[in-house]
Amino acid sequence: MTGGRIRAKIRQSNLYTFACLQTHAAETEELDQFPGPGYSRIIYCNEPHRHAKKPLKYRSNYISTTKYNVATFLPKALFEQFRRVANFYFLLTAVLSLTDVAPFSAVSMISPLAFVVGLSMAKEALEDWRRFIQDMKVNLGKVSVHKGNGVFAPKPWMKLQVGDVVKVEKDQFFPADLLLLSSSYDDGICYVETMNLDGETNLKVKRALEATLPFDDDGSFKDFTGKIRCEDPNPSLYTFVGNFEYDRQVYPLDPNQILLRDSKLRNTGYVYGVVIFTGHDSKVMQNATESPSKRSRIEKQMDKIIYILFSLLVLISVISSIGFAVKTDTQMPDWWYLQPFVDAKLYDPDRPALSGLFHLVTALILYGYLIPISLYVSIEVVKVLQAMFINHDIHMYDEETGTPAQARTSNLNEELGQVDTILSDKTGTLTCNQMNFLKCSVSGTAYGRRSSEVELAAAEQIAIDFKGPDSDLTFRSGAGVSEIEMETVVSREEGKDHQKPTIKGFSFEDMRLMNGNWLKEPDPHFILLFFRILAICHTAIPEVNETGGFTYEAESPDEGAFLVAAREFGFEFCRRTQSSIFVRERYPSYEVPVEREYKILNLLDFTSKRKRMSVIVRDEDGMIFLFCKGADSIIFERLAKNGRMFEEATTKHLNDYGEAGLRTLALSYRKLEEAEYTAWNNEFHKAKISIGGDREATLERLSDMMERDLVLVGATAVEDKLQKGVPQCIDKLAQAGLKIWVLTGDKMETAINIGFACSLLRQGMKQICITANTDMLDQDSRQAVKENILMQITNASQMVKLEKDPRAAFALIIDGKTLTYALENDMKHQFLNLAVDCASVICCRVSPKQKALVTRLVKEGTGKTTLAIGDGANDVGMIQEADIGVGISGVEGMQAVMASDFSIAQFQFLERLLVVHGHWCYKRIAQMICYFFYKNIAFGLTLFYFEAFTGFSGQSVYNDWYMLLFNVLLTSLPVISLGVFEQDVSSEICLQFPALYQQGPKNLFFNWYKIFGWMGNGLYSSLIIFFLNLVIFFDQAFRSGGQTADMSAVGTIMFTCIIWAVNCQIALTMSHFTWIQHLFVWGSIATWYLFLLLYGMMSPVYSGNAFQLLIEALAPSPSYWCATLLVTIACNLPYLAHISFQRWLHPMDHHVIQEIKYYKKDVEDRVMWTRERSKARQETQIGFTARVDAKIRQLRGRLTKKHSPVDAGPQVVN
Repeated sequence: MTGGRIRAKIRQSNLYTFACLQTHAAETEELDQFPGPGYSRIIYCNEPHRHAKKPLKYRSNYISTTKYNVATFLPKALFEQFRRVANFYFLLTAVLSLTDVAPFSAVSMISPLAFVVGLSMAKEALEDWRRFIQDMKVNLGKVSVHKGNGVFAPKPWMKLQVGDVVKVEKDQFFPADLLLLSSSYDDGICYVETMNLDGETNLKVKRALEATLPFDDDGSFKDFTGKIRCEDPNPSLYTFVGNFEYDRQVYPLDPNQILLRDSKLRNTGYVYGVVIFTGHDSKVMQNATESPSKRSRIEKQMDKIIYILFSLLVLISVISSIGFAVKTDTQMPDWWYLQPFVDAKLYDPDRPALSGLFHLVTALILYGYLIPISLYVSIEVVKVLQAMFINHDIHMYDEETGTPAQARTSNLNEELGQVDTILSDKTGTLTCNQMNFLKCSVSGTAYGRRSSEVELAAAEQIAIDFKGPDSDLTFRSGAGVSEIEMETVVSREEGKDHQKPTIKGFSFEDMRLMNGNWLKEPDPHFILLFFRILAICHTAIPEVNETGGFTYEAESPDEGAFLVAAREFGFEFCRRTQSSIFVRERYPSYEVPVEREYKILNLLDFTSKRKRMSVIVRDEDGMIFLFCKGADSIIFERLAKNGRMFEEATTKHLNDYGEAGLRTLALSYRKLEEAEYTAWNNEFHKAKISIGGDREATLERLSDMMERDLVLVGATAVEDKLQKGVPQCIDKLAQAGLKIWVLTGDKMETAINIGFACSLLRQGMKQICITANTDMLDQDSRQAVKENILMQITNASQMVKLEKDPRAAFALIIDGKTLTYALENDMKHQFLNLAVDCASVICCRVSPKQKALVTRLVKEGTGKTTLAIGDGANDVGMIQEADIGVGISGVEGMQAVMASDFSIAQFQFLERLLVVHGHWCYKRIAQMICYFFYKNIAFGLTLFYFEAFTGFSGQSVYNDWYMLLFNVLLTSLPVISLGVFEQDVSSEICLQFPALYQQGPKNLFFNWYKIFGWMGNGLYSSLIIFFLNLVIFFDQAFRSGGQTADMSAVGTIMFTCIIWAVNCQIALTMSHFTWIQHLFVWGSIATWYLFLLLYGMMSPVYSGNAFQLLIEALAPSPSYWCATLLVTIACNLPYLAHISFQRWLHPMDHHVIQEIKYYKKDVEDRVMWTRERSKARQETQIGFTARVDAKIRQLRGRLTKKHSPVDAGPQVVN
């Protein structure tokens, strides 16, 4: 394309009336220099060498999203590991093991620590390496750069410099923030897709300065130079201030000339641009946040437990050292048979305090079993296995793309079960960017027989209610579901035939308007106008596709759906030129299409403030029409007296469409006289070319003057196609008690419509819209704007608190400009309090940085677990900021996935990820950790008791091999099986009873009551194990020869009791058994006996006092087996009594469900099962169920009114 330019047929300046003028040098009087900080950047165009030295040397275009680099990996990764309290403790004990006071060898202490820390660091390195590879794919991308003498050559993105002139081809991403110089279009416009920045799929139009349009090919840049003065790097995506000095003239710059990094060039052959911001100075990277280190709440709470156990460890160690010092001072001189051999420092009666101090170190290491390092190893193993189950869950596998769910980090599995608030992107996450034209109202008549998803769900639920045995409404003959169908709600069976639309974007079904049948309708003139408004009132561009038909590049998905609908009705928009629109109309004959030209005289484009769009056209007969479409409230207030004939009927239809979850627009027209239009157009043209601060206000006033005295034609109803299963997923998550916020870059109207489509908003919900007055932003001080916003927030909070209706629901809607103020320190807590009180929150027109800041506010302000989910680069900030980040591997690239903790293919899989896997993982990890502390307290305290009985000598009652195998082999596998396979209820039950999920956010299984309960259980078990065995065997004949049990026998008996007690305890804890759990639990007990047998058969050189112990001493002794049975029962009896009492008098939700399933009441008593299911959902004001309930109440009211006279019957007067 270097040899010339594409001569585009359209001058976009004729379409975008409010922003159509090219900037002239004459306008630069108002903008010359930018005094003060924030506007110091100077760029020399086509002279990158001038930016090689300071102060003009700017950052390179190399980007990095990794957490570590080569220099920082070792210190940062070690810090991450040793900020875990237990790891720090083990590090201290490993250092102390190098001294003479250690009771164990240094290797046995250092090796496990090195293994655990090394394994965790290797996992961190692997995850960061993946991020590095993704970064390098971006950094090594190629773009054409001007090398000099008009020659362009490919260059890696990372080598770009400020001032470089680059050429970007169609469908390529912009490698840096660029100033647009020219494009393949004649007037320097180009189309840009900003999906990665703000999530919007509609194309934006950018335009070059008129002065740079001659630079239309490679050779023209041979002698090009220029100078740019502009703002410093900042995260604002929607603003830019600067000027361009060229050929002794100064031209003002605005966002319309700026092409942002990570946006894509669409429908334009090529563009030339100058690099302004590179790398981390670019606006998209300014919106990025650093990769955070995330730890789950359970892990943080586990640190507190470690503190408690460490305090206990220090306490008993101090007691032991004091006892040893006293013994050394008072009794050791008399113990001639215990005189030390070499080192008198450790046992010096002359210096007992020093001996006690040395013994303190020994005791700290000896009682280290209270804080076992194997806990972290076991948790790491369990979490990795849990992540494997998530990765291999077939129910979260997307068959269309072949994408499974992926746990990209296993550190946060249990956090999935404690989520309180979900913050979601909209485009690509909730929606699939597809609108379907479903219904319409023309001249007071409703058309379109297909029902929306909301209507189908309401009809199905009401059918169940009326047919069910416990219905509270009964009607006489004919008062069943058919009555509901008469109220425009179709039955389930009727909806089954219409599952899939045959035409993308067009789900309309009504033969009265199809195939030319509309000509037979009562008002064909209005229907003709309706179709023409759909085909003409827009800014779309038609493109011929591979099949010879047309696809439309529209500013919004609605426009695309309208054009598809117009085509199917027989009015196909086929061509646009500089000043005309061409439509193939199947009118007056449907069989023979006629191509008609409509000259575009003016276009009054849509803005969020105007909420309408108009086009003024001249038809082939010379008549002038204004066609207008917009929000019904705006259109209705502009209707002429004689234009309201269909207002009442259309209003009713619009309300019905809104209740059905459809997004609506009203259509109207006005016929203009030639003289009237000419006079208005002269005024409008003067306003367009004027220069001054009141230009926009004048244009708005003139547009408002023309858009009056309209005639209502009808209304459209479009169904926003959400991703598959989104409404059902949101409904289930709402029933599980989760709050859902939507953070989107879309405009407010689109965000509200999406809210209705996915049931975050519904009819009857009171909307609180917090907006900054645009007039105040221009005129008043910043403080006045803040006060206005604060007043809105305060008034809204007061309104919510004073609401007395228990069913009242509020929705908070706020835009990005307002959010800038609301997130400031002196206002953010009031904003958060209001948001928390609302049923749903929608933030629109937000930048990626604001998404992250809102997420941080919710996370820190509520102190509860947050989950952010998105699919684009604009979602990376909030994904990293949230406690849990979920990326959707969609069409917007892999940036969100690479920054996420978990990735899924569709939003609907979030339901299973949280309600099933989150619930399971939370309970598994919580029970596993509690049990781990229980068994180690039960084991570790017996060492302390024995030492107290042996003069605090540091002697262990257990063989060293017993102690080594306790956590490594004999009790490790059962606890791992608990953490991997335990299920309180099945996955189907989790989904049927979503309220079970609340056990996680309420932290019912890892609160201090549970933790201290398990610790108390461990303390009780240790007392029973030690003292009961001591009582039994203290002076009892044990061997056949009448000898009492020695230390090795008592130690082995106690250890046997511990193995039995803790393994039976975990068996009682489990709710779900597989053969694996049976194998691990009972196999661990069998392994102990097998080890004791084999170890006793070894030479006494190795086995020591355990030689032939099982065969010769323990097995033949009945007291050994009786003591084992008695101690095991005594240890587990309190827990058995506790769970029996709890299930009997205070059962938890899962206890009730377990008993119902055990006794098969879910099959035998369906009424009870249905009743229990209805109870097992959190009361919510959002979601499909809440919306259907509202629809049911409305229809029940209608039916009750309709049938109450019949039910009452005539009164007979005698």
